[in-house]
Amino acid sequence: MKAGLIGCGNISDAYLKNAAVFQHLRIVSCADIREDAAREKAEKYGLRHQSVEELLADPEIELVLNLTTPQSHTEIDRKALTAGKHIYSEKPFGLDTASAREVLALAERKHLRTGCAPDTFLGGGHQTCRALLDSGLIGKVVAGTAFMLCHGHEAWHPNPGFYYLRGGGPLFDMGPYYLTALVNLLGPVKKVVSVNTRSTDLRRGIKVNENRTFPVEVDTHVTAILEFVSGAVITLITSFDVWKHSDYRDIELYGTEGSLHLPDPNCFSGPIRFFKARLSADWAPADNLFPYNDNMRGIGLADLAAGIERNRPHRCSGKLAFHVLETMCAILKAGEEERAVRLESSCERPEPLRKGLKYGELD
Repeated sequence: MKAGLIGCGNISDAYLKNAAVFQHLRIVSCADIREDAAREKAEKYGLRHQSVEELLADPEIELVLNLTTPQSHTEIDRKALTAGKHIYSEKPFGLDTASAREVLALAERKHLRTGCAPDTFLGGGHQTCRALLDSGLIGKVVAGTAFMLCHGHEAWHPNPGFYYLRGGGPLFDMGPYYLTALVNLLGPVKKVVSVNTRSTDLRRGIKVNENRTFPVEVDTHVTAILEFVSGAVITLITSFDVWKHSDYRDIELYGTEGSLHLPDPNCFSGPIRFFKARLSADWAPADNLFPYNDNMRGIGLADLAAGIERNRPHRCSGKLAFHVLETMCAILKAGEEERAVRLESSCERPEPLRKGLKYGELD
C-alpha cells in the first residue's frame, strides 16, 4: 500500500525510517505547508514532495499519514477521507469529540479506515505485559497508578509554544500514551473525576528557548481517577509543573494476586517486574516475549495497511483513539464542573500480537 505523509516535523523521521521494516507499506510522497520542509524530507528519504492539495489528489496514494499539529488533525483527516483515502493520524485524534465524531462518520460513509497513534502499546514490553495480565498472573486488576511528570518542553523543543495551547498540555500531549496503554490492558473507561490546575499563565523558556515566553491556555497539572468498565480504578497524573521526581513515568497495576510494573508507555519497551502474592519476597523481572522494542513509531500505520490487505481489524483504530479522546475531554470537563463524568463511547481491546513473530511481521 502506498502512503503519503502530510506534516514534515520532528516525528516524521521515525515514521519514514520504520516504514521500511514492513514490506506491505511504502511511503512515497510528503507535503507540508512549509515547502522547504517537504523538499528537505523528500531529498533525505527519496520521496517526491508535493503540495497538500497535490498529495490529496494523487490517485496513487491510498493512505494518508497525518503528522500535522493537533489543531489540524481533524481538518486534514476530513480532506483525506473526502479524497477517498484511508487515514492514520498522530495523536490526539482531535481536540474535541464533535469534530472527531465527524471524522468517524465520514469514514463510515466512505467505507474507509481511520487509525491514530499512539502505537507504543504494540511494542514488545507492553505486549509482554498484556500477555502476563491475560494469563492471570496478578489476578483481577483492582487498582493502579499512571504518572507522567516533567516540567514541559521549553528546555529542548525548538518550537514548544503549541504544547501550551488548546490541544496541548500534559493531558493531550502525553495522556494518549497512558490511556491507550491502559485501554489495551483493561478495556474501556466508564467514568472519571478530576482536579486540575496550572502553575502560570506564561511559561518562560530556558536553554534553547532562553528569553522567549509562551502563553498558557490549558491546565498543566491534571489529576484524575478513572473507573473502568472492568471495575479497575486507576489514578492518572500528567504534569508539566514538576521539576524533579522519583522516576514516576510508568504504570503500575495492583491485582488480587499481585502487582505488575509496566514500562513507560511513551516507549515501546523497558523494565518489567511483577510481585506474586504469597510466592514472592520482592519484585521479580519478567522476560520480554515479543519483538519491536526500539522506537518503532509507525508500526500502527503498518498494521492498518496490513489490516486492509488481510481484511482484518487494525489495532490502532479510530474507534480506540476516539474513546481515548473522549476520556481526556471528560477529565477536563470533570475538573471544570466538579463532578463525575460518564463516558458515552466504548471500544474493544485491540487484538494482541501473537508470540513468535519475526521482525517485520504483524500476523
